[in-house]
Amino acid sequence: MNPLNRRRLAAFKSSKRGMISLVVFGVLFFVSLFAELLANNKPILISYDGALYSPMIRDYPETTFGGEFPTNAVYTDEELKKSIEAKGWILWPPIRYSYDTVLKGEGRMALLPPSWAHPLGTDDQARDVLARLIYGFRISVLFGLALTILSTVIGIAAGAVQGYFGGMVDLLMQRFLEIWSSMPTLYLLIILASFIQPGFWVLLGIMLLFSWMALVGLVRAEFLRGRNFDYVRAARALGMMDARIMFRHILPNAMTASLTFLPFILAGSVTTLTSLDFLGFGLPVGSPSLGELLLQGKNNLNAPWLAFTGFFIIALMLSLLVFVGEAVRDAFNPRKVLA
Repeated sequence: MNPLNRRRLAAFKSSKRGMISLVVFGVLFFVSLFAELLANNKPILISYDGALYSPMIRDYPETTFGGEFPTNAVYTDEELKKSIEAKGWILWPPIRYSYDTVLKGEGRMALLPPSWAHPLGTDDQARDVLARLIYGFRISVLFGLALTILSTVIGIAAGAVQGYFGGMVDLLMQRFLEIWSSMPTLYLLIILASFIQPGFWVLLGIMLLFSWMALVGLVRAEFLRGRNFDYVRAARALGMMDARIMFRHILPNAMTASLTFLPFILAGSVTTLTSLDFLGFGLPVGSPSLGELLLQGKNNLNAPWLAFTGFFIIALMLSLLVFVGEAVRDAFNPRKVLA
């Protein structure tokens, strides 16, 4: 690591708010990656009659554990649990509900207020809110990361071509960007989502059509400036290929400014997905979603824990990303780094 990058890293670490936000967001995201081990209606491990079973990895028929039917075992069934515990033990996750587990029991199970059994209550379909929150947080962050990475790659490539070659290439691409960026993105996303069955990858592809333009202008400006440097002209005179000049000699300088925008692009991606889910044009019905949680809060004002939970987790996520982005921006600020 060169001295300049060491100073940038030291400048980022000096921002306590940015470091704390990065650690908190990293811990939350890392924990959510193991959602199946935290919230699931299937045991992590079963010991029965001297043998070990992993229901999370493989489905077992009920007859494996002394049941009567050859269908897949339902581990929440009291009779089956007694049969297993009679000859072994069951290791359950901390939360014995998955995001799609519908609670069944005597009395009302939907819209239960927070309790020891359900720390964040249940929604209007009798599903545990905490379990759905863990899965929904993971999907939102993974979707935002995938969209950010893909849009960044496309945006940098488009800006590099536009700025390096200039001339007619720059003129035509600039006119195309002006037309494409003037379209009402959210309305187009809603229209496309209404024609196509939404899913994770389909929705990612639709949103990628419009999100890649965020870094084009910045990268274009860096390449327009960098292509006139003496070392770039010398490399071109020596016959070096344009692609090698672009991505080996000019791109590192452009990436310095581009990296400061990545946390903000990630926050925008999560917000867009949440908005589409709230409007009913996002992920398929039944998927764990932060936007769907907000929609339930709006439709069930008599259950305020739904709205408060959705608002708090989204506000926390976006605040952490913004604080990290501000710390990265300050770390790459030449005046602060060289001070």
